[in-house]
Amino acid sequence: MAVTYARRLGLFSGTMSVVGGIIGAGIFLNPAIVAQRVGTPTATIGVWVLGGAVALIGAFVYGELGQRRPKVGGGYAYLREAFGPFPAFLYAWALLLIIAPGAIAAVAVTFGNYGAALLGVSPAVARPAAVAAILLLTLINCLGVTFGAITQNIFTLLKLAAIGAVVVAGLLTIGHPPPPCLDCAALPSPSGGLPMVGVVGAALVPVLFSYGGWQQTNFIAEEMIDAERNLPKALVLGVVIVVLVYVLANAAYLGALGVAGLAASSAPAADTMEALLGTTGRALITAGIVFSTFGFLNLVILVTPRVFQAMAADGLFFDRFARLHPRFRTPVAAIVFLGVWSSILVYSGQYGALLDYVVFADWIFFGLTALTLLVFRRRDGMAEVQFRVPGYPVTLWLFVGVAAYVVVGSIVSNPGNALRGAGLLVLAVPVYLYWRGVAARR
Repeated sequence: MAVTYARRLGLFSGTMSVVGGIIGAGIFLNPAIVAQRVGTPTATIGVWVLGGAVALIGAFVYGELGQRRPKVGGGYAYLREAFGPFPAFLYAWALLLIIAPGAIAAVAVTFGNYGAALLGVSPAVARPAAVAAILLLTLINCLGVTFGAITQNIFTLLKLAAIGAVVVAGLLTIGHPPPPCLDCAALPSPSGGLPMVGVVGAALVPVLFSYGGWQQTNFIAEEMIDAERNLPKALVLGVVIVVLVYVLANAAYLGALGVAGLAASSAPAADTMEALLGTTGRALITAGIVFSTFGFLNLVILVTPRVFQAMAADGLFFDRFARLHPRFRTPVAAIVFLGVWSSILVYSGQYGALLDYVVFADWIFFGLTALTLLVFRRRDGMAEVQFRVPGYPVTLWLFVGVAAYVVVGSIVSNPGNALRGAGLLVLAVPVYLYWRGVAARR
């Protein structure tokens, strides 16, 4: 009898997976970029709200897709059924080779750096700690989806608590003038000479990348209890939670630092906590970043191997990757591969460059995956579809347009990286043809 996935994840675990898949270290560190580009408190908050609206539309789209096709692999399965195996393979290839292991390596090194700072030990331990975290989470997720989900739930709650502390700290500073900004004179002009539409567009790109990640929960649809109902709910609830968290965190940063101070800060969460609690506050937020990055690592290691398993089950990768462990009911070979390849990237030091090469590919596949809904609606109709994208088709095309904007913006801002990324995707063509030939001979 074939081994199948175990449906053990409820609505709470699904929601925590969405939240954990979106929130990494960025909200603790990166809002300064938005403040630099827009230059006013209202516009800063407005851009985060706008980005949240786009993410929510994405959650609605993936929610309906998840209800229609509650299959392992998420976007891979949707692309395969709507447009055929080749675009699905391209997506899995980018995810397998670079996107997932590159993100794991980058975030693991961040985990190691902040862990070393928190414990007051040599920065030289950062990389060994990064690899140790990856391998530990690889083992946990091999032992069953329940272990991975429990780990995810704990660390997602811890990261929310850390951000909650930042929000409270910021609220307590309301009514008090922000500290003087010593570095503000060196800041560039917020508009950079662009009209407001261009300014908002430039600020929206890092915001949208900060909101990315909700789609990963669709990878584990076959392990969710009553996925047709719980997956759409988890996506929407999770994104709503993240939008609230992000907006409140930015309000806290602005309250504690002012827009000029936020724009000049390289670590706004730490600076906000330090403004209220001194060095103790900075240590607390360092611990929060450690929790947040560890939880993000777990989520990626938990869900991504399901895509590789689905690809192998279609005959497009090593047969070993298609098998589930008879006891743990997890794709052990795929999980181990991801852990080992990510660890190699940690020590290679090339993960940052690789991620830069294919960062635009993420939004290419977001847009393509959203378009699969057009195919499924035409093919299947609307009978028995309980969860529907509000404002369809306007909202769908809006999301696709935003995805196209991010892709074009990434190419224009760094055409060299985009060209290298396209080259890495082209490498998938002979690999795909090879595996198609293998599958045909079986």
